Amino acid sequence: MFTRRAALTAALAALGSGALPTATATASAATASAAAALPRSATRAVLPRPTGRHSVATRSLPLTDFGRTDPFASRPGPRRLMVQLWYPTSSPAPAPHPRTPAVPYTDPGTGAALEAGWGMRPGVLKGVGTHARAGGRPIAGIRSAVVVSHGRGASRILTSGLAEELASHGHLVAAVDHTYDAAAVRFPDGRLVLGALPAEPDDWDAQDRLEVAVRAADLRCVADALCRRGRPLAGVPVQRVGLLGHSLGGAAAAEALRTDRRFVAGLDLDGGLFGTTVPETGLDRPFLLLTSSPDHETWARWRARHRGWGRHLHLTGGGHLSATDVPALAAAAGLRERWPEPLYGEYLGTIAPHRAATVTRACVTAFFDRFLLGLHRPLLDAPGPRHPELRFLWARGA
Repeated sequence: MFTRRAALTAALAALGSGALPTATATASAATASAAAALPRSATRAVLPRPTGRHSVATRSLPLTDFGRTDPFASRPGPRRLMVQLWYPTSSPAPAPHPRTPAVPYTDPGTGAALEAGWGMRPGVLKGVGTHARAGGRPIAGIRSAVVVSHGRGASRILTSGLAEELASHGHLVAAVDHTYDAAAVRFPDGRLVLGALPAEPDDWDAQDRLEVAVRAADLRCVADALCRRGRPLAGVPVQRVGLLGHSLGGAAAAEALRTDRRFVAGLDLDGGLFGTTVPETGLDRPFLLLTSSPDHETWARWRARHRGWGRHLHLTGGGHLSATDVPALAAAAGLRERWPEPLYGEYLGTIAPHRAATVTRACVTAFFDRFLLGLHRPLLDAPGPRHPELRFLWARGA
């Protein structure tokens, strides 16, 4: 069971894989190093194919919150973010053809920073296969959006598989990179802003509160853009907005749900509820925990005070990263060889990658289909034979 949400960062640093670079020059050097091709024998990673009926398109755009000063920037200025959108489109699905190419998984600079900081084989991320095409018009009638928050020191790209899945089922997905928290953020002007948060702060509780407050404000900034009149984000006037977070992103999702009633439901993927008062106050709207650890004291306190529909589901055999793209990347990235067994087992578990993806996707789509689209999915009612890895630890509401 995890005890601190920064355990992965600390463990990777102990591996000798290196802390995340702290200067653009360092990132440039890492990018050049990663430009070398993977060995011919290396397996190319491909994200699981989306199961919905819609083709998926994606594009990225910057957002600036002029109402806030960025507390992490070296020079005072407004908070600047990058957001990646995935959405259902009527454009053709990507194919190995120049007219309908799949979008690259990430840019070289972000990929190099993640590979260096997470102990991955250099160059692996540039070859990851996706199922979304660049650009394309959203289909008519999109009513729902899911705003996604990544884990500490991670990146929006590491939940690309879930984003493609949700978009294929009709949702608009907006995944935000939390600048200076994410491993790296590439802006349209070419700047690569690297992670700059302390790996071991003197006061974890204060750091938790600061980071979660900033992240929750980032999520509200995305909601502002999604819900604004006249020119909504991606030109899609959504009616209902949900929240999805992994690790610290789960705590940020809970805090944003607590403080902003525009969000109608939230889902936490294995995130301890640090830095938020949600364990003391509970929530009054639907909230789902999907975890790899059987329990955690912040989850127990939240359950005792929660007032809305709620579930705590456990993924048997799962690890802290099982809900992300990392299991699908692990073989190509050489993680079993590069990570010591205790780390590999804790973060990737024993469940087969395709089963982790299948169960996670089923839970996530069932939750947001129900509470954003009003489509009942029996998966969340009781255990079933199609997903034997899923244990119901707690339930509130029918």
